[in-house]
Amino acid sequence: MANADRSAEQFRKMTETPIPKLILSLAAPTILSMLITSIYNLADTFFVGQISTSASGAVGVVSSLMAIIQALGFMLGHGAGTIISRSLGSRDTTAATRFASTSFFTALVFGVVLAVAGLGTLPHFMMLLGSTETILPHACAYARPILIAAPLMISSLVMNNILRYEGKASFAMIGLVTGGLLNIALDPLFIFALDMGVRGAALATVLSQALSCVWVTSFLCGKKTLLRLRRENLLSGLRLVPPCIALGSSSFVMQASESVIFVCFNSSLLKYGGDLAVGAMTILTSVMQFALLPLTGLSQGAQPITSYNYGARNTDRVRQSFRLLLRACLIYSMALWAFVMLCPRVFAGLFTTDAALLAFTSRALRIYCGGLGLFGIQIACQMTLVSTGNAVCSIIVAVLRKFVLLIPLIYILPRFLPDPTTAVYLAEPVADVLAVTFTAVLFSVQFKKSLQKLETPLQ
Repeated sequence: MANADRSAEQFRKMTETPIPKLILSLAAPTILSMLITSIYNLADTFFVGQISTSASGAVGVVSSLMAIIQALGFMLGHGAGTIISRSLGSRDTTAATRFASTSFFTALVFGVVLAVAGLGTLPHFMMLLGSTETILPHACAYARPILIAAPLMISSLVMNNILRYEGKASFAMIGLVTGGLLNIALDPLFIFALDMGVRGAALATVLSQALSCVWVTSFLCGKKTLLRLRRENLLSGLRLVPPCIALGSSSFVMQASESVIFVCFNSSLLKYGGDLAVGAMTILTSVMQFALLPLTGLSQGAQPITSYNYGARNTDRVRQSFRLLLRACLIYSMALWAFVMLCPRVFAGLFTTDAALLAFTSRALRIYCGGLGLFGIQIACQMTLVSTGNAVCSIIVAVLRKFVLLIPLIYILPRFLPDPTTAVYLAEPVADVLAVTFTAVLFSVQFKKSLQKLETPLQ
């Protein structure tokens, strides 16, 4: 099929297919990909945990490094993907291809910089991420292959996101799911059968990521995509990098801040509630990571549709896409909130059988998730701001919730409430309610302006 015919077919699909059907076709493979990725991350933790306590601690330390890699990949992938969708919607395939090639090259550069900096300061880097002297040898052995493969891993994340924004989430899913299943299979082989220890777990991760990268890169170099990678675009599009970073910064803040917030929660909980409170926080984080996957998948499935139709200046479909996303996210978050309030032990019981920890976590879960029902509004508005090119506003709402509200509240509330441990958990719902209120007001103003801009005739 000629490129022009493929472009016309894609344009019809994204601008004429009923939006509920379109969101489902993009969200379902995205959710499955995220689920498989989460499962194989847990597989690493499970298998390495059989080696020793120190080896298990190394997984926790290096998870912060993985969070940095993912944050860089999502920043470039979401930023470039948004612009690519809008370019395709305005029938500017040349610009879309240039952005795809530029983001691929930029991902490689970011990966090389991270690899060189990390390998050159490896012991100090691991200590900075929370390693102890006992854990350090395992953390270094685990992190070294990950850092060597950082360029490949960041590029893979970027390319998978770009495929999704082109409307080909199923192709991205194939690479991610296949890589994830390979990782789960290789973990016991490398760790135990070949006696490679934590280095084997890292190697399994690297090989699974390499498979995913080869799949998506070969696809983007083939003839079935509009966004074929071209060498001549690699260096000629450096001026395109700042817009990609600007639009992807909110995703970077959301991803990169998780480790910082986890440390803040743990330090405060250790002070007021001891090991039991910290153990409960670990379970709460794991519960939320899995429970919010469908919400994230829904929003990421809607993003390409909103961006594409925004580029096509189709205001009715932009509105419809947002309204459907908002309803779906709000229904899911409210249903999840109700389930947590009614059956907290069901969630907590997935991660512990200890009676004391189970009872404490069940109570803490109700407090921690007090504002969860409104979170669907936050994510729907924030993702739509990115999709319509409102970089500054999307960064503001991301920074506000995490750094302006949540982190200070973790330390402020215990000073004013009689039960300081409860107060630490309460920081989450208080920050959620305040952030959702601010985001909803800001979004209503900015979204109206964005649509009015589209409805203004081009000169």
